[in-house]
Amino acid sequence: MQNPDASTVLRPVKVWDLPTRVFHWSIVLLVFTSWLTNKLNRMDLHFLSGYALMGLLIFRLIWGVLGSETSRFGSFLQSPGKAVRHLRHLFIREPDREIGHNAAGGWMVLGLLTLLVVQVGTGLCSNDDILVEGPLAKYVGKDMSDKIGTIHAINFQLIELAVLAHICAVLAYAVFKGQNLVRPMITGIKRLPIAARSPNIASPILAALAIASATILATLAATRL
Repeated sequence: MQNPDASTVLRPVKVWDLPTRVFHWSIVLLVFTSWLTNKLNRMDLHFLSGYALMGLLIFRLIWGVLGSETSRFGSFLQSPGKAVRHLRHLFIREPDREIGHNAAGGWMVLGLLTLLVVQVGTGLCSNDDILVEGPLAKYVGKDMSDKIGTIHAINFQLIELAVLAHICAVLAYAVFKGQNLVRPMITGIKRLPIAARSPNIASPILAALAIASATILATLAATRL
């Protein structure tokens, strides 16, 4: 009997830790909340959503340096050339062999995080020309605050486009490559070739310290700015 090819035999591998998964779905919820509260003109809730986003982003920056292997920026950020070469195989149906983010997905994550950082930063300096202004608006002056507010509005449109691109990419991987990228972000588990190694997963204690640090910093910013 011929032994099966090790590249075709799959086994479950834990690739995403719980903090990374909670971060991902919390960002989804808070971006929607920020959009909805702005539409409903509930700026009190809009600012709370923004502060929560700030806390999440602080955590992600910490976790991107100290966290699990698949969550570290140095692990999933590859050269633009590798990202382009990866996309050339988009229409080839094949099993998922990536332990974490693929070369293109890593750049998408970085782009989304950058847009969110800009959104939170500009929100702190913006005003609505009526009653509400960000806690840093008084320091930059009215004219600059107005300009930053314009950037805040335009940047959210870019976030909407980036989210749409992200959803389209997930659907494309499902349709063309037969790869479900959503399930692993819920369960933390990917089915990878049996020869694939298991990534290093950070300690829950380290995660708790990162979450506590991010919460403290975001709370201080929200109450002292």
